[in-house]
Formats: sequence, C-alpha cells, structure tokens
Amino acid sequence: MAHYEELTIDKGTDVSVELQLVNLDGSAKDLTGYSVSAKMATRYDERDSDKIPFTSIVATPADEGIVSLSLTNTVSDTLNPKKRYVYDVEISHLDSDSNTIVERVLEGIISVTPSVT
Repeated sequence: MAHYEELTIDKGTDVSVELQLVNLDGSAKDLTGYSVSAKMATRYDERDSDKIPFTSIVATPADEGIVSLSLTNTVSDTLNPKKRYVYDVEISHLDSDSNTIVERVLEGIISVTPSVT
C-alpha cells in the first residue's frame, strides 16, 4: 500500500523531491534493476496525454533506495494555482519469469502556490 503525502509546489520554480524507500525492517530498499515513474493530473481519470510527468530516476547507487523526482520551472509555470492535482509514484522491475511487477510507493494531492514574479 502506498504512503500518502500532500505536497506544495511554487508555480514557476524548479521542483525537486527526493524519496528514501525502505524495507519493513527500516533498511534501504535496494532499487537495482528498478525503474520509477511519477505523474500528476487534475483528476484520476485524466487522459494520458493530459497527465504531467515528473522526471523520475533511481539515484546512484541504487542500493541506497533513493528516488528523485523533478519538474522544471517551465513545467511548474503551467500549473494552475486554482486547481488541486493528484499524483502517484510507482516503481517497477522484472521478476525471475520476466513479468513486470509494479508497486505504488507514494500518492497524494499537490497544491500550487501562485507567483507574483
């Protein structure tokens, strides 16, 4: 089950979020062989073409369990402060039978603060 977190983004700024993924025993999750995907949208059933992807990477070294998400200031400048956005972050890997295993690790709501500048 994914963790829930509310985030705030300042419109027109570069956004960077770092996640530390851990196992149940508190040790860092080894993300070797994993990929990560994160998107935001104004509603859950948004068309794929209207979803806003984060630049998402598994940081090196992968065995430290760190995922980095980012948006450029150009992308965050397109966000509407009058709307709330939903988002989620998923990691995936291939199991020993070459099946893709997807796990949602984080989800929530994003609020956008307006910019004067």
